[in-house]
Amino acid sequence: MKPLVRHERADRDVLETVDYYLQNAPEVTLVFIDALEQTYRNIQRRPGAGSPRYAHELNLPGLRFWRCKRFPYLVFYVETADQINIWRVLHGSRDIPSWLGDEA
Repeated sequence: MKPLVRHERADRDVLETVDYYLQNAPEVTLVFIDALEQTYRNIQRRPGAGSPRYAHELNLPGLRFWRCKRFPYLVFYVETADQINIWRVLHGSRDIPSWLGDEA
């Protein structure tokens, strides 16, 4: 399995989400963290299984996302020859192309 490399912006996305859950629904905070870790493991095991939908929209070859189980969050990543780069962890209701446009 290739190692995951989380970009600083992805880590900030996760911290903002955890802060939100701690303030608004503390009982699901650990459930979210567990679901996110499972999503990371799924990406490592099968990186090609993620959806390339936004790669086409944004003309970012190799960009894929995987939905976090039981939560409305999408993990965006790009696989390279030796690692998997986690770019963002975004709520699915956001305007994804504009949020990812800054990463291009």
